[in-house]
Amino acid sequence: MSSRRIALAGIIIVLLLGTIIVGTYSPPRQPRLAPLMPDDQLAEIMTRGRLVIATDAAYPPNSALIPNASRTAGTICARNEYTAGEFTGYNIAVAVEIAKGLGVEPCFVTPTRTEIISGIWSDRWDIHIGSLAITPERMEVMYFTQPYYAGPVSLFVNKDNTAYADAGDLSGKKIGVCAGCIPEHYLEGTLDLPGQKIDFAIKNATIVAYENEAVALKDLAFGDGVKLDAVLTNQPLGDDAMKNGMPIRQLGEPVFYDYDAAAVDKNSGRDPASFIERVNEVIQEMDQDGTLLRLSHHYYGRDLVSKTARFNASALG
Repeated sequence: MSSRRIALAGIIIVLLLGTIIVGTYSPPRQPRLAPLMPDDQLAEIMTRGRLVIATDAAYPPNSALIPNASRTAGTICARNEYTAGEFTGYNIAVAVEIAKGLGVEPCFVTPTRTEIISGIWSDRWDIHIGSLAITPERMEVMYFTQPYYAGPVSLFVNKDNTAYADAGDLSGKKIGVCAGCIPEHYLEGTLDLPGQKIDFAIKNATIVAYENEAVALKDLAFGDGVKLDAVLTNQPLGDDAMKNGMPIRQLGEPVFYDYDAAAVDKNSGRDPASFIERVNEVIQEMDQDGTLLRLSHHYYGRDLVSKTARFNASALG
């Protein structure tokens, strides 16, 4: 073969190899970027796989931390968040069911009640599930879901007291309440609850406000009139204190009922519409299949949920 033919054959081979290489070449994959957190609150929750729930750490039988409890195995909750296995109570059980309905893990944080009702959460948690009653004032800063609990609010006095027979007898007396909560508004004469007419039987009470009514009940237990004359609080809280040996008693029938619901911050940077809609669906499903009633009997020994089915949710906008 002549040198010219050899050179030509070499060129053809090189061209063929080049064709093969170009034909099978693919550019390197671009690095996969982390997805941007969506503006829709429900989509964001689903993306991260966990629902961050604000609740109370010491409000039995509604919610309470379990001493020395272990974190749930395999949790994706952040280090500064509690897992479902570290809490107990009715509110916790409802929160767990809501998270289950969304298909995500429930994780809990415990801000103060003052932080909750301020409505400026700065997206530190997604939802509050912690015995928060629906009031027009709170509706100015928070969106509320369909209520999951209809709570009797009752007066408790020291067990040794024999002077008081009904609510009106406590006019002008020292009464402990949760600071900024609806029992305080009742004693102030300003309470407004959707769909209810309130009878303000107690006049000119000396209001003693506490961050947590459990502390108020302990002060009441010191003695009749020693620190307090009475405490106005959710009946299950007083019932639980009596069950645990606290020397107090309920005074008469409940003063009024409140409707407790899950709440979402109106000042959130994310659109909560689809999130609230889905939570409402889950709560309604829990009501229809008997889950709420079962949980109420388990934690309270009575039905404290049936009234919620008659609540006019259109009042929530």
